[in-house]
Amino acid sequence: MPAIPVILCMPDLLPEIRNAARALIVQSDRVLLIRKEGGERGERFALPGGAQDPGETLKEALNRECLEEIGTSVDIGDLVHVTDFFKLRDTRPPTRRHLVEFLFRCRLPEGYSPHNGPRPDKHQVGVVWAGVSELGQMPLFPNYLSACIAHHGDPGVARYLGAFHDHAAAKEY
Repeated sequence: MPAIPVILCMPDLLPEIRNAARALIVQSDRVLLIRKEGGERGERFALPGGAQDPGETLKEALNRECLEEIGTSVDIGDLVHVTDFFKLRDTRPPTRRHLVEFLFRCRLPEGYSPHNGPRPDKHQVGVVWAGVSELGQMPLFPNYLSACIAHHGDPGVARYLGAFHDHAAAKEY
């Protein structure tokens, strides 16, 4: 018997797959995060970055997103992780977006001070440094980021993390 495609198991899944590039910026055991509030999720923290537009390379998308969200371009280094993420969207009825997330190790320009860029992400209220050791107690989004960031420099860590599903509470409509 042939395998059932995953799309049949997730009737709320949108048909398009989107790429997203994220900046993993770690300095002195601190990671740069975007602080978000509002919506169904409440306070949460995420890495800078976002969706790739048609015609953009992943690195172009990442630099554009960093300029918009944290007010600076970044020096993009090695690819750290790739993840399939099935993100629950704030729609009625609820839908999911399949994202392929690419996390790149990045560096900030000398003297950068955390601040919102000119076009912050939806619900973004700030840009902060957080201690890597504090991440386990913080509401990270997506939640797999804690382990990913904590082991960002470990040799031999798998680059493809697998598939993660957003299990935020969804209301029935």
